[in-house]
Amino acid sequence: NVRFDPGETSKDDAERGAFADQLAALADAFVSDGFGVVHRRQASVVDVAERLPHAAGELVVAEVRVLRRLVESPDRPYVVVLGGSKVSDKLGVIERLLTTADRLLIGGGMVFTFLAAQGYEVGTSLLERDQIETVRGHLETARERNVDIVLPTDIVVVPKLEEDASATVVAASEMPSDQLGVDIGPESARAFADAVESAETVFWNGPMGVFEMRPFAAGTAAVAHAMTRVDGLTVVGGGDSAAAVRQLGFSDDAFGHISTGGGASLEFVEGKQLPGLQVLED
Repeated sequence: NVRFDPGETSKDDAERGAFADQLAALADAFVSDGFGVVHRRQASVVDVAERLPHAAGELVVAEVRVLRRLVESPDRPYVVVLGGSKVSDKLGVIERLLTTADRLLIGGGMVFTFLAAQGYEVGTSLLERDQIETVRGHLETARERNVDIVLPTDIVVVPKLEEDASATVVAASEMPSDQLGVDIGPESARAFADAVESAETVFWNGPMGVFEMRPFAAGTAAVAHAMTRVDGLTVVGGGDSAAAVRQLGFSDDAFGHISTGGGASLEFVEGKQLPGLQVLED
């Protein structure tokens, strides 16, 4: 509820600090245990810790311990599954993963910018035209570094986004101009599942389709099922990915780790300095 106070998220250091002073006056020590916000420079995350003796809580410690394995010493093959709607949200982490991962599987709405970068028609699907050249650059970098970027070979398409819409499966290279992509197709789901099951370390952030609508959840479910069959470390990167596995009926203990922070886990894997962790390191 601290976010109802404008001082919590203020960009002004003085305003944020004044609110932090009020919070710090309530306590003798501060334990930071909200991993989902450690990537934000907010009063209750950073400024209070600067005013009180502080420590990381057990949840934050557990999250950092697991995520460090992804960036420092992943067992190989290391496979990363990325989805979600916007490729622009993932460009930084893709650039970093091209130096650490063995294979990237790309699904979700972001895949259509990758397909467009290869010259394919994507119909009325979500497309970030201003990112096409950047994506082409990442594809070329992946080839140079022998990192395997795996894109869907088939796509589930509908004329409009409705749960009872008439869905068809088409080749990813032959999407109709009047159709909208809503999930990876069955052939791609099998290929993604095989790639996941062959890994020793898997990090997953972002669903493969519009999983909120049951007819378009098959690709996401296939990835989740495959992760439960991996003997090594499996990490679900919070946010929509965590929501998806739970909505689809998977038990939390079927995965090695489900992060409580979608944005925080992604930025950690990207290699960014997270202010809510930096302030605790002294």
